[in-house]
Amino acid sequence: MAERTYLQAISDGLRQEMRRDKRVFVLGEDVGVYGGAFKVTLGFQEEFGAWRVIDAPLSETAIMGGATGAAIMGMRPVAEMQFADFVSCAWDHLVTVAAKQRWRVGTPVPIVLRLPSGGGFSGGPFHSQNPESSFAHIPGLKCVCPATPEDAKGLIVAAIEDPNPVLFFEHKHLYRRIKGEVPEERYVTPIGKARTHQEGDEVSVITWGAMVYTAEEAAKQLPDSSVEIIDLRSVMPWDKEAVLASVRKTSKVLVLHEDTRTGGFGGEIAATIAEEAFEDLDAPVRRIAAPDTPVPFSPVLEKAFIPQVDDVVRGLKELIQY
Repeated sequence: MAERTYLQAISDGLRQEMRRDKRVFVLGEDVGVYGGAFKVTLGFQEEFGAWRVIDAPLSETAIMGGATGAAIMGMRPVAEMQFADFVSCAWDHLVTVAAKQRWRVGTPVPIVLRLPSGGGFSGGPFHSQNPESSFAHIPGLKCVCPATPEDAKGLIVAAIEDPNPVLFFEHKHLYRRIKGEVPEERYVTPIGKARTHQEGDEVSVITWGAMVYTAEEAAKQLPDSSVEIIDLRSVMPWDKEAVLASVRKTSKVLVLHEDTRTGGFGGEIAATIAEEAFEDLDAPVRRIAAPDTPVPFSPVLEKAFIPQVDDVVRGLKELIQY
């Protein structure tokens, strides 16, 4: 085991897979000489060469199109979009071709699309979004949102192994702020399996990504309450069984995510709980999410936009007292 940041863990997993399998290659804007916008691939071009660490033009369409073609021909591309917000520029290649190709003709399309996402840096509406729900809705795509360094490494390996396109959402706020013990050897964390971040029996928080730590801090402010935190780790597929088991254990549920409320994936989780565990509930399912606006530039407004610890504490108190 070694202590690694979230960013280092992703880099370690990617490097191990590139050493293990020559079909794995990286492409994206500034991933080579510069080492990536956030330095995840720093030093990769020196080790693997410019043919496997490809500096692409400033064109998300070209990156996604190239990755799709390479995957269909048997390679295992790991494509980086500098910011998740700009994946919309590659919509046609991703949604029309990559997501449907295996369904149409049986051809594996093993693409990993790395997507730095999330706010907290005053990046404004074009560099701060969490668009996972938009793609969780698309059959054929998988959406992974790791919260810990250990999961980040294990899930990037799982994503590279997967025969389907995997969108790998990396919350920028976690890159250098979160550290943890990570196995140095190769390992795989299964996609679609949740993790119990914190055991409890009074109320459940269902969340993923950076909001796991917001939930954790909120729980610390309620020392007399028993809060269970379920980290989904991926939203497509998502671990319905783990969520329902937690619901039946605590009978009160708060669903928390940084994406906007309307159409956010929390609505799907809440609907499933209502359909399949209604008789187990002692209170209505509560959702905490961002308001239905673009992400603000202003630090003050951005703080009001992103769910904060106080918001979660307030929501938990209301559920506990219900």
